[in-house]
Amino acid sequence: MIDRNWLIQRLENFPQRTISRAGLRPAAVLLPLFADTCQDHVLFTVRTNHLHHHAGEISFPGGRQSHGDANPCDTAIRETVEELGIPAKHIEILGRLDDYYSVHGYHVVPFVGLIPPPENLKPDEFEIAQVFDAPLNHFRNPEVHSVEDWSHQGRTSPVDFYHFSGHTIWGLTAAILKQFLMETVDAPDSKLESVKEAGLHR
Repeated sequence: MIDRNWLIQRLENFPQRTISRAGLRPAAVLLPLFADTCQDHVLFTVRTNHLHHHAGEISFPGGRQSHGDANPCDTAIRETVEELGIPAKHIEILGRLDDYYSVHGYHVVPFVGLIPPPENLKPDEFEIAQVFDAPLNHFRNPEVHSVEDWSHQGRTSPVDFYHFSGHTIWGLTAAILKQFLMETVDAPDSKLESVKEAGLHR
């Protein structure tokens, strides 16, 4: 399993790409990690079908920044609390990744956080249809990942896809997951073998 302190250092030491917020609505998401006795996991949500954006899609908890949020990190924590019922004091932010543009006009800041094992979640029934988790190592298998070129508003861009147990994780969520893997456990100099012992446990 991944050593928590090593992961924090990895996230601190890579140069995050920031982008202009001009004309975009600020938002943030949380890539939630937890560990059981055997391995590390990442948690996903499935959005309800009636939402205006991302209806029925798999995503990380998150959403638009509100006036009461002091910064994007506050947004990611608040949205996770509201969507999953995890108390804020049980969410530990480990670092952040690159800024992203959303096709829906959002400026999205992704954070990586440690949460307790999801045994007592209280999902928001209006926004969340399902919650599931997957072993982090599953997504390190090249056979579960693919890339397709998609066109949007006259531009063609690569879109990432990951597959897990009948679920298809794609778009922005897959891009964030891919960057997390590339900058941490799958980075060329990660030396993961030497940092497995302590794990992600709080």
